[in-house]
Amino acid sequence: MDLPELDDLRFFSGVAAAGTLTEAARVWGVSVSAVSKRLARLERRLGARLVQRSTRRLTLTDEGRRYAAGAADVLGQIDDLEDDVGRGSGRLHGRVAVHSSMGFGRAHVAPLLGSFAAAHPDLRVDLELSHLPVHVGGTGYDLAIRTAPLPDSRLHARPLVRNRRVVCAAPDYLRRRGTPRELAELAGHDCIVIRETDTAYAHWRFGTSPADSTAVRVTGAMTCNDGEVATAWCLAGRGLVMRSLWQVAPLLAAGDLVQVLDDVPTPPADFLAVHDAHPPRRVAAVLDHLATGLAERLPAR
Repeated sequence: MDLPELDDLRFFSGVAAAGTLTEAARVWGVSVSAVSKRLARLERRLGARLVQRSTRRLTLTDEGRRYAAGAADVLGQIDDLEDDVGRGSGRLHGRVAVHSSMGFGRAHVAPLLGSFAAAHPDLRVDLELSHLPVHVGGTGYDLAIRTAPLPDSRLHARPLVRNRRVVCAAPDYLRRRGTPRELAELAGHDCIVIRETDTAYAHWRFGTSPADSTAVRVTGAMTCNDGEVATAWCLAGRGLVMRSLWQVAPLLAAGDLVQVLDDVPTPPADFLAVHDAHPPRRVAAVLDHLATGLAERLPAR
């Protein structure tokens, strides 16, 4: 029986993470046919079907899930070994896989990881951006950056940036429609809804903490599943929007947007780095770099 090939382990880990042959091909810069042929070759070598193929996505079989989980363990051990062996030289080795939300990841996480990778040429950095949160355990990610609160108190998290969401509008909109002074007045305003479900309404939360927050239902003529588009509509005077302070603080400072209901508190939406209890040296170094860099890029307000 042939021994497992390290390249095959990395290949299948990438396929499992991509979710589709098309996405895997895009990440590696090869054709879909090349990915499909290599996957078929791996399945022949193992004598087992690893995925159920369809035009839209790949579904791992039981054997595929076992192989992907085992590959993650083996590759993680190799990275940890290289990191430990290189400890004496002070150089970081191995791979660090990071998951982050789209907007925050593009704006801040990606640049900081880029500068970290440039300073540590023996390190491999893998960043995945997604609108959906992810659990660290068993996914192959070393750390995930997400907003508080955590769904599971057993998770280990390091605070990175303090943040909360605020309601704001363009000066032109407020001149035309007036400025709401109480939560009940939101019902009479056009509220731009950032759609996370198929409904055309949303609930904006107010209060000092998630536990004692009040949900206020808002509606409006314009909805979108992209926060940047919603902000652009708000800038154009189309209505009120509720956005994270890290996103709109420069616009508020410039006077392009005005915060309303600023005397009504909103629950914190701080950014945390979720990770294992005892992260290896390379992951701890990335955590330190992100914490320091984000403090400089997003000073406390």
